[in-house]
Amino acid sequence: MGEWGFLESVFEGLQAHSPMLGRFWLFLMLVFRIVILGTVASDLFEDEQLEFSCNTLQPGCKQVCYDKAFPISQYRFWVFHIVLIATPSLVFVMYSKRSIIQNYIDNRRLRRLYIVNVMFRIAAEVGFLVGQCKLYSFEVPAQYPCDRFPCPYTVDCFTSRPMEKTIFLYFYFGVGVLSAFSSIVELNLNLNMPLSQNPISDIWNVSAVKLNLCENGLPYYVQQVM
Repeated sequence: MGEWGFLESVFEGLQAHSPMLGRFWLFLMLVFRIVILGTVASDLFEDEQLEFSCNTLQPGCKQVCYDKAFPISQYRFWVFHIVLIATPSLVFVMYSKRSIIQNYIDNRRLRRLYIVNVMFRIAAEVGFLVGQCKLYSFEVPAQYPCDRFPCPYTVDCFTSRPMEKTIFLYFYFGVGVLSAFSSIVELNLNLNMPLSQNPISDIWNVSAVKLNLCENGLPYYVQQVM
């Protein structure tokens, strides 16, 4: 899980300054994607090329047949998905924290940037859902016929643990649908809510107050007393 540490820190920073629906999406991302991919999926897919076998010893046949069966590994496809979604979130967190440190918060600009972040997230979610359907459908077949050169004839190739991988395809697709739906609802609420009632503005204003109190050597709970 060490390689996921940076992304986890990015999403945790975003979670601390996100409205409720944004935190729900982050919960899905952290628990049902990063944690699951870093534990269950890494063990499930790490041997897919090693365990992919064909009923021929022709040199090069196994490699070209594996490339035909899996143009891109499911695991790498999902990792790329997470990294792509994390990029605008990282930009938003960096810009927002910089605004707080400089004691200059433009609520309208923060709101627009957050909305762009959510729109990019929706586009990425829908795009990868379509891509998963096109590349893998909803089943990992146990057997692949292959007639690519340099195979001497149509050979049969076999994957390891096809049922487990099929179940994981359904699981990840379901998480993607739920994530896309929550993001669409969040975008709709942010677009139709007045700036004065927008939770993003309140969250970042409170964050700025906390930072100023800490710089003055006062803990946040002192604000409640004063």
